[in-house]
Amino acid sequence: MRVAVVGAGPAGIYASDILSRTLPGTAIDLFDRLPAPYGLVRYGVAPDHPRIKAIVNALDKILGRGDIRLLGNVDLGTDISIDELREHYDAVIVSTGAIRDAALPIPGIDLPGSYGAADFVSWFDGHPDVPRTWPLEAKEIAVIGAGNVALDVARMLAKHPADLGPTEIPANVAAGLAASPVTDVHVFARRGPAQAKFSPLELRELGHVPDVDVIVYPEDFAFDEGSEAAMAASNQTRQVVATLTDWALNDPEDSTASRRIHLHFLHQPVEVVGEVGPDGVERVAALRTERTELVGDGTSRGTGVVVDTPVQAVYRAVGYFGSPVPGIPFDDVRGVIPNDGGRVRGADGATIPGLYATGWIKRGPVGLIGHTKSDAQETIRHLAEDVEAGIGLRSGTGGGDAVDVVELLEERGVPVTTWEGWELLSAHEQALGEAEGRQRVKVVPREEMTALSRPLRVR
Repeated sequence: MRVAVVGAGPAGIYASDILSRTLPGTAIDLFDRLPAPYGLVRYGVAPDHPRIKAIVNALDKILGRGDIRLLGNVDLGTDISIDELREHYDAVIVSTGAIRDAALPIPGIDLPGSYGAADFVSWFDGHPDVPRTWPLEAKEIAVIGAGNVALDVARMLAKHPADLGPTEIPANVAAGLAASPVTDVHVFARRGPAQAKFSPLELRELGHVPDVDVIVYPEDFAFDEGSEAAMAASNQTRQVVATLTDWALNDPEDSTASRRIHLHFLHQPVEVVGEVGPDGVERVAALRTERTELVGDGTSRGTGVVVDTPVQAVYRAVGYFGSPVPGIPFDDVRGVIPNDGGRVRGADGATIPGLYATGWIKRGPVGLIGHTKSDAQETIRHLAEDVEAGIGLRSGTGGGDAVDVVELLEERGVPVTTWEGWELLSAHEQALGEAEGRQRVKVVPREEMTALSRPLRVR
């Protein structure tokens, strides 16, 4: 049996691993749009979080076994269609994740100076599809969101580049951050401290950034019955509230750092306020928020009190959103592939034999690595049940050999990269890092990544 997995991030790799152990002997081809694997672990984790990037070591062991074939630099919908994949494989599992910023439909959100957090994260992580410059001209910045991505964005904006030196931060990113005039980063959450989605470790880390003070305002603290229930039910929530409470009790006169991160609770963004400059262009000038209050069950409502915070840039970190996969049904509202436990459903609601989804494109951009593993287990369990029932096998018309896919791509001029090529590229990046006393120097241009991954095949 032959199975294609589209998307070589953690979701796709875990699905491939579970499939190889559930149905031994299955030929598995793992496709990715980029020459390098690992998805958001490589391009969505802040460079000063090496403990999270250590997940790569576990993924390396899976792909390094040799029973899963990595085929990188292949763009589904451009280089090969979903119908062609289904002609050559008994089943196709889509694990393309969610890399777009979720929308925040408030006035002024599209003004110059307003950005999506996902794009900024891609920039400081050296994603090859993102321009290598970023406009870092604001002294005061707003970050909208109450999750770990909001903390990552705030920390990276406020942190001094010298403290990022040993990490794998790209040189152009370090140079851009070094020139930034930022003094204050304001993070806004629409509910209270007990409803924040920060992890305790991420939050505590914020308090250890050199020459950066964290400021929390006592007037932003409120707890209702829903808050008390959340703290009683979750040790993590209690830790988050305890850390925030300690910061709220700090004497403002002790804040002497050159940069500050302000955490604002009970502030709901209602408008990005613009101002026309001397050049006649309207740009971000402030974030307008409405004070909110908790209503008893952990939710909030507006109070009618409006606050304008002067800022020259706004970053929205309100979640990720999936992208349509050409030839596969897509839910434009939820940003996922419609599915029933991983079995993809068509427009009529019926499952499509031989077509599956896993990861964020299946369930939405929520949950951590543990959720990704259990998610993959559910999808593979259903795939195995279908195989046992004879559903979906040779779902296409060709029934060809999987090797033909590689030959087809080569004939089309697609420079396919492999696991062996990734090992060469990774070794090259590590050697560059060792020469500079850093963890790794990431190769950014896609063409260079591809060439380094295909040293014997470049024409």
